[in-house]
Amino acid sequence: MFLELPVTAVRRDPHAAVALDPDTWPADIPAVAELLTRGLELGPLTVLVGENGSGKSTLVEAIAQAYGLSSEGGSTGARHSTRESESALHRVLRVQRGIGASKWGFFLRAETMHGYYSYLEARPSRMGRPDPVFHELSHGESFLSVLEARFEDPGFYVLDEPESALSFSGCLALVGLLHRMAGDGRRQALVATHSPIIAATPGARILEVGEHGLREVAWDQLELVQNWADFLADPSVFLRYVLEPDRWAQEPE
Repeated sequence: MFLELPVTAVRRDPHAAVALDPDTWPADIPAVAELLTRGLELGPLTVLVGENGSGKSTLVEAIAQAYGLSSEGGSTGARHSTRESESALHRVLRVQRGIGASKWGFFLRAETMHGYYSYLEARPSRMGRPDPVFHELSHGESFLSVLEARFEDPGFYVLDEPESALSFSGCLALVGLLHRMAGDGRRQALVATHSPIIAATPGARILEVGEHGLREVAWDQLELVQNWADFLADPSVFLRYVLEPDRWAQEPE
């Protein structure tokens, strides 16, 4: 099964034409440093979870680019670009492909999807059914339409914080899609998320990203899940520090 996956591993390319300074961004991020040192094996569904600034988006962006996808999202072959802001990490990575696997892929990058919709409108498809007018849909509806229209073919799918546009039910719909993808042996997904719902997808390999680098963690042991459970059990415990920060800063420990 794993030989059919588009990507079996991502490693540092020893023959890369460029080099990254290990003491500067992004190589100084622990998760990136670990990828460059040890590499990263990918299964049918890999989910990266971590705080802002932990490096999870930097990793998925670089892996998507190393695979041949546009840094601003879209399918294989899409080359729309507005402002380059990504690191040079992809230039030092080598993607190890599965034998005989599809080379097609799609990068759903939440923060640049608006530009991707404009790109599609300027280049309407002449094959299959026409795309909806994504700009006329709500943010969440447009994401769900992309998932429905672009996630059926064999290939490698990279998603960066897809929950940013999705409701609770939308996240559940994505969980169902990811679960089906991971089980058919032809589609593979790499996801960076803050959502405990998406991280709960059955069969996912969950990697917690942080100062420790990358570590495999069970869903119920994720700091993300524990924080949400504590907050939902008693929001006041957290909100008091936000609503009255001066008071609690002066309280003795």
